[in-house]
Amino acid sequence: MDGKRSGVLRDVKGQGLSVNAIILIILGITVLVVLILGFTIGWSRILPFVNTNNVQNIVVACDTACTTGSQYDYCSTPRMMKDGTNEEFSSDCNELANSDTYKDRNYGVNKCPSLASLCTSE
Repeated sequence: MDGKRSGVLRDVKGQGLSVNAIILIILGITVLVVLILGFTIGWSRILPFVNTNNVQNIVVACDTACTTGSQYDYCSTPRMMKDGTNEEFSSDCNELANSDTYKDRNYGVNKCPSLASLCTSE
């Protein structure tokens, strides 16, 4: 009987998954899970060691506000500054350009003389 059993098992043929296919499936599922978690709970929680900054975006926004003469955008709109080194903080363009607190950080926010006088009179 043992001979028949081993012969029967030897004759059973089926198509199996190759090792490469299994590895690709596992990698695909892992990437999908990371993407889902990143978009649902936030990338800063998933990858806290990656420091992001938005300094250039704020510099461009402040320059645009100065060029267009938008007093509210330059003087009053709070900007959430994330420089990747210091704690995240909120400040307006006028304060970023003129305050001694941020002078040593070299953010590059340009002064706007035409609007700076209007900011202090509010």
